[in-house]
Amino acid sequence: MSDDSPGSRRKPAPLSHYRLDEAHAGLSLADYDPGAKPCSSGDKAADKAAVEALAQELDGLQNLFYADRRYKLLVVLQGLDTSGKDGTLRGVFGRMSPLGVRAVGWKAPSAEERDHDYLWRIHRQVPAAGEIVVFNRSHYEDVLVPVVEGWIDARQTAQRYAQIRDFERLLAETGTVILKCMLHISKEEQRQRLQERLDDPAKHWKFQASDLATRQRWDAYQTAYEQAIAATASPWAPWHIVPADSKTHRNLMIARLLREQLQALDLRYPPGDPALQNLRVD
Repeated sequence: MSDDSPGSRRKPAPLSHYRLDEAHAGLSLADYDPGAKPCSSGDKAADKAAVEALAQELDGLQNLFYADRRYKLLVVLQGLDTSGKDGTLRGVFGRMSPLGVRAVGWKAPSAEERDHDYLWRIHRQVPAAGEIVVFNRSHYEDVLVPVVEGWIDARQTAQRYAQIRDFERLLAETGTVILKCMLHISKEEQRQRLQERLDDPAKHWKFQASDLATRQRWDAYQTAYEQAIAATASPWAPWHIVPADSKTHRNLMIARLLREQLQALDLRYPPGDPALQNLRVD
């Protein structure tokens, strides 16, 4: 965790530091401080207000996106337990109209899904024209859990990396904009959040015994994430490593990334019907 004392604060790294758009070996998550706040004003109340303002702005952009209908947008939220995928959905996307926004939560595949290739169920849920789809977990579970558990070997893992890159390229070449966010949380912050779930009866439903088993494999999962991100970052589907120890900053950064992505599309409303130009409603 970074030292936030006044005498030791460093200038935050630019957002470009957290973006990876080329596959490369040697990625280390240790180079990214989970407690960093590159988008923060330094005032928590101001940051919360900024998230609220961005959420309202994003609602307007989403309506324009839906009306434009030239694009599709897939947002991937990937991260370890307690990293804030649900919180991001509420804080960033919660104000958007359900007309053109849909969230998909991924769990272990069903029997029917296991009878197909691992991307079959994913392809069925990608966005349609004018739609924003947010994946809570994603197809990257298929190069994380099986790798850590030893269900697939190194050759199969490399195959899946290549297949995922090609799958995302197919989506991009057919009009889908892809925004991938890895919610990067520290081990200590995860410990505190898991303990909160145990201590608060209203949060017991969020806790599963398997969370502790997964936590015991912390280092293995960090390595699996590093390898998956390094192998699948691309110009058509870049990764963004989002420091997630601060819930407010996590939401602020993702909201900013989303706004920048939507604004870059030069969205516009379709032309009106000329026959309606002089129509008056009595």
